[in-house]
Amino acid sequence: MISISPFKALRPDPQYAREVASRPYDVLNVKEAKEESLGKPYSFLHVTRSEIDLPANTDVHSAAVYEKAKENLNAFIGRGILFQENKPCYYIYELEMDGRVQTGLVCCSSVSDYENGLIKKHEFTRPEKEQDRVDHITITNAQTGNVFLAYRDITDINDIIDNWKKNKTAVYNIHTDDGIRHAVWIINDDKTTDRITELFKEEVPCTYIADGHHRAASAARTKYLLPDYEEAGHFLCTLFPASQLHILDYNRLVKDLNGMEADHLLYNLTKNFKVTKADGALKPSRPHQFGMYVKGQWYSLESREGSYATDPVNILDVSILQYNVLAPLFNIHDQRTDPRIDFVGGIRGMAELEKRVDSGEAAVAFSIYPVSIHQLLDVADSGNVMPPKSTWFEPKLRDGLLVHLVNE
Repeated sequence: MISISPFKALRPDPQYAREVASRPYDVLNVKEAKEESLGKPYSFLHVTRSEIDLPANTDVHSAAVYEKAKENLNAFIGRGILFQENKPCYYIYELEMDGRVQTGLVCCSSVSDYENGLIKKHEFTRPEKEQDRVDHITITNAQTGNVFLAYRDITDINDIIDNWKKNKTAVYNIHTDDGIRHAVWIINDDKTTDRITELFKEEVPCTYIADGHHRAASAARTKYLLPDYEEAGHFLCTLFPASQLHILDYNRLVKDLNGMEADHLLYNLTKNFKVTKADGALKPSRPHQFGMYVKGQWYSLESREGSYATDPVNILDVSILQYNVLAPLFNIHDQRTDPRIDFVGGIRGMAELEKRVDSGEAAVAFSIYPVSIHQLLDVADSGNVMPPKSTWFEPKLRDGLLVHLVNE
């Protein structure tokens, strides 16, 4: 069963919460992070993307970047922008986007549960991205990024969280520039925190990484790099009941046509797909339908019967695209390492795919029907993994509202 624990969060004084709260470090490139932090001296991007405060030619993985992150974090604490809770607590984090609400429990999960397979994965990680977070944690002594975990609904847990929200006042209730509402409640009653811990230990057999595979993997590694810190044996996470989660599409860009002309590509696709021209941008409306944008034209690709397997992994549209398009036609066999492929989260829309093809940055774009939460759980339960970048979750938690210090 699952072991979770309350923790003494490092968090902003409420008057600074909106300015501190920043988008996750891994959804912004350096240019976007610089633009987003302009005029915002307390943005947590100064900690998670501290290269924005260094010369433009700075290697983003250099020691200077992590030391700057530590310096900025300590400065926030010294100025009273951030302070640490005086006792271990659980935290409720509610997000509202386009009228849809989802509520999670912010806590610490056990690295041992991760190592023993009780926290299930559905993606492989990339060593360089793991190392980036390892360096960030060990130098700042803080877990600033949240691992997004799912669990199958437990009524008693849902009831405790709902009742606490109903009867208590949120310490933060902010709207960010993207129109998403972020509200946080503190569960500081010992009897309630003990009951929540007990329910997870008794009723929740496993949890699932929805978003944050690299953050979880790096936390597991830092446990052994910081053996004197008990808190390094735990990692910051937010647990959401699976019924509340919504997955968006995660689309693909391919940078060249692998020597093919567009007509040749269309002909080759007809083996496994029914290919028809689309009147405009095509966002797939059902499983096994794909959109393709090439040479200024959108196409609909409908998978032919018998062209894919039906096991939990190969029935996914991200797998069908890999095995019927990317590998045989573009010679892309490992999406984690091949530089010719790029990924675009569905929140950016079809216009982003068009823009990047029309600009010449990519040769062709593919829009994909999203994986469902049930498919994610099925794959993780089967012990398999999906192709990389299979799921895009929205809305996303904001960095900086709740930080876990490992050297407490």
